Amino acid sequence: MKFIAIVGTNATKSYNRKLLQFMSSHFATQAQIEVTEIKDIPLFCEDYEQTPQSVLDLAQKIEASDGVIFGTPEYDHDIPAALKSVIEWLSWKVHPLTKRPVMIVGASLGNLGTVQAQESLRRILDSPGLGSFVLPGFQFLLGRAENAFDEKGCLIDQGTISWLEQCFNGFIHYATALEKLQHAQQAQAKNEHIPTTPALKQQEAKSALQALDRIDTTTGASETADMSFEEANGINFVLDDDTEFSFPDEQTGASETATKPETVTEEPPALIYTEDALTSASESTPAPKEEPVPAPAQVDTTTGASEG
Repeated sequence: MKFIAIVGTNATKSYNRKLLQFMSSHFATQAQIEVTEIKDIPLFCEDYEQTPQSVLDLAQKIEASDGVIFGTPEYDHDIPAALKSVIEWLSWKVHPLTKRPVMIVGASLGNLGTVQAQESLRRILDSPGLGSFVLPGFQFLLGRAENAFDEKGCLIDQGTISWLEQCFNGFIHYATALEKLQHAQQAQAKNEHIPTTPALKQQEAKSALQALDRIDTTTGASETADMSFEEANGINFVLDDDTEFSFPDEQTGASETATKPETVTEEPPALIYTEDALTSASESTPAPKEEPVPAPAQVDTTTGASEG
């Protein structure tokens, strides 16, 4: 792996430069660490019409690397102004630190190392326009830096070296895991397929039909093996936005959304009465016999007796 180690100061003499140079030589068998200076980068100012070439060169190095290592001093409980200016350049028109693995180390003359500066740098790298992936859980704080190196620029204390090795090994694992995750996301994005034409939709539907063939446990044959795609009634797949999705019923094999046959109830035919029907009915039905009514007796108006 290749890492860019940024010296977080423009000073000529720096223990953080010594620390990064030691890391470059000590971990040479594990990774390539290129120590990079910021002393030639101008103070950030939005009045520039174009990004300075020194900033573009640094951005290009970062983009070509697998991660960045910041070695920061601590000035007044914060990072140096020169380092803050560089980070502002790298979050203005170019953004090489976005989603980039970052490790932070620091050396100072005090007992606490650069704990305040490192916490500040973590917050800065998490701000909008940057969004770096800073190594969590590992802080390398080198205090009393004037007594920490020998004449060759190597760390003296073996315990300090062991802790630095643990931090760097953690960073390698961290950067490797992020790289694999990003590659997996890119591969997934390339492999995602959404059918956009009728032919592609038809092919997707046929593939889905084959995947959903249900096997009869008694015969071992597919229940839809002898059916063509068009004949597979009740197994409908999405071919367009208006086609519904339905699956076979577990008990009957019929589609849950298939149209059920309508039950027709037979009704007795309506009685139609016509004139001929009424005439025929009256002829076929014998009329009741009428009994003769006797004529009334005539009364003699003179005598009052009946004439008969």
